[in-house]
Amino acid sequence: QYWSGSAVNENKGMVDNLQSYGIITSRKVGEVMETIDRALFVPGGLQPYVDSPMPIGYNATISAPHMHATCLQLLEKNLQPGMRALDVGSGTGYLTGCFALMVGPQGRAVGVEHIPELVSFSIENIKKSAAAQPLKDGSLSVHCGDGRQGWPDFAPYDAIHVGAAAPEIPQPLIDQLKPGGRMVIPVGNIFQDLKVLDKNSDGSISIRTETSVRYVPLTSREAQLRG
Repeated sequence: QYWSGSAVNENKGMVDNLQSYGIITSRKVGEVMETIDRALFVPGGLQPYVDSPMPIGYNATISAPHMHATCLQLLEKNLQPGMRALDVGSGTGYLTGCFALMVGPQGRAVGVEHIPELVSFSIENIKKSAAAQPLKDGSLSVHCGDGRQGWPDFAPYDAIHVGAAAPEIPQPLIDQLKPGGRMVIPVGNIFQDLKVLDKNSDGSISIRTETSVRYVPLTSREAQLRG
């Protein structure tokens, strides 16, 4: 956590903070995070601009702003206009909405979430946000399903983001990544690392560790609801 308290009470202030801490270095990422108001994606009564994860019900969370910014930065080259992005464990729909703005109307942003209530919640949130148009014209969609299986209908993807920690990287997600594509995924049980997986043009894989993280586990719906 880089800052706390209610000192930041607007979305732009949050983005300014992320820029001053050096987490956002790209103009495009800054613009998109300014355009999509995080408050529309955080349940009422919580402070949307504080730099910490927030509970969204169903034993799920929305990541801290600095984690969203980090993932957008890591994926920026794979979120160019016309590209395809998959958001696994899309939760409140925040990052899926950011992806839609990055890839534009010719691109495709796909969210997969296994809790039906969160799918509905995320679609309502997106409708209120700057990503409402891509949802309407079909370049952004959110689906109910087991994210460990990805979403084959729109594969292959240039960018895949996984918002929950897997014990190992699910093979279907690797298969659905385009050569030249990149996946950002937290891996581990108690201790987790944010892994950056690049699929090279010949189909081989290279993986590096970006930072250590704490995410909720990527599990079945039943296991998640049991908590």
